[in-house]
Amino acid sequence: MNYQEVINQARECIGEYCKACNICNGKACKNQIPGPGAKGVGDTAIRNYEKWQEIRVNMDTICANGNVDTSVQLFGQTFRYPFFAGPVGAVNLHYGEKYDDLEYNKILVKSCSENGVAAFTGDGTNPAVMQGAVKAISSADGKGVPTVKPWNMETIHEKIELVRESGCFAIAMDVDAAGLPFLKNMNPPAGSKTVQELAEIVKMAQKPFIVKGIMSVKGALKAKEAGAAAIVVSNHGGRVLDQCPATAEVLEEIAKALKGSGVKILVDGGIRSGTDVFKALALGADGVLICRPFVTAVYGGAQEGVKTYIEKIGAELEDTMAMCGAHDLASISRDMVRSPF
Repeated sequence: MNYQEVINQARECIGEYCKACNICNGKACKNQIPGPGAKGVGDTAIRNYEKWQEIRVNMDTICANGNVDTSVQLFGQTFRYPFFAGPVGAVNLHYGEKYDDLEYNKILVKSCSENGVAAFTGDGTNPAVMQGAVKAISSADGKGVPTVKPWNMETIHEKIELVRESGCFAIAMDVDAAGLPFLKNMNPPAGSKTVQELAEIVKMAQKPFIVKGIMSVKGALKAKEAGAAAIVVSNHGGRVLDQCPATAEVLEEIAKALKGSGVKILVDGGIRSGTDVFKALALGADGVLICRPFVTAVYGGAQEGVKTYIEKIGAELEDTMAMCGAHDLASISRDMVRSPF
C-alpha cells in the first residue's frame, strides 16, 4: 500500500465533512464543524500550514557522507522518529461512522507503537473513550500518551487515576480545549487552569506531564512554573480560537525562552511533511505532533495505512537531513533553515 492508495480509500469512508485531501491544508474544510475545520472563518488552520511552507531549508552536501539517524529519546523512551500522532476525539462525529473513538485509538496506538513512534490519545464526555485509550496504551506496553481535557478538578482526579493504569510513559492535558463548549457547560465548571491548579495536576500525575496548547512565551513560562516536563506549542488546530498566529511563527521565541530549562518542546499545527518536521527541529523543537493526517491514514488503511504514513514522513525527514548535512537530530541547527519571521 502506498500513501495515494491510503488517501483514495479514505475518501470512500471518511464521512461527508473531511475531503481526505492530498495535502491537508485547511482550505477545503475551512470552518466546517462538525468536521475537521477550524473556528470562525477557518483562518488559523490554513495559516498553520502556510507558515511552515514559508520557511525554507538550506541544502548543504559538502559534508561527510554517511547514514542518517532519526531516533529521539523522550522521558526514558527511544523512538524511531521525532514525530507523534496527535490526539483526536469524536471521530465518528467529525469523520464518519466507520470508527468510534475506542476502535480508532486501538488501531492508532498499536500501529504507531509497532512502527517506532507513539500516539497521543483523545478524551471525551463518554468515559468509555478514555477507558478504551487506557486499554490500547496498556496493550502497547505504555507507548502512548493519554491526553486529559481540562475538566473540573474532581473529574481530572478521576481521569488521572485511570490513565496511570495504562503504564503510559507520560500524561498530557490540552489546556487550550478550555474553549470547547461542552467543557464550559460542566458543573462544577471546567476550562482554563491557574498555575496553582496546573501544579496540583502535575503533582497528581506522578509521571512526566505535557501541557498542550501553549502559544506565547508567557504561557510557556507559566507551564514551566507549574512543573510541566514538556509543552506542546499548539493552537488546537484553530478549532478553539480564530485569528491566532501560526505555531511556526511563535515556536522559535518560545524555544529560546525555555532553553536550558529542561522542559521539552513539541509543536503541532499544519506540519504535513518530513521536511516540515526538520524545520520545526531547526527552530528549537524536540519533536512534533501530527494530527489530522493520521485520521486519514486510519480511515484509509487501518494499521497498514498508519504504517504507510509513518514511513512516508520518516523517509522525507531522513532525506532532508541528509541533504542539509545533519546525520542525527542533534546536528540539526538553526542555520539549516531560512525563516521570514
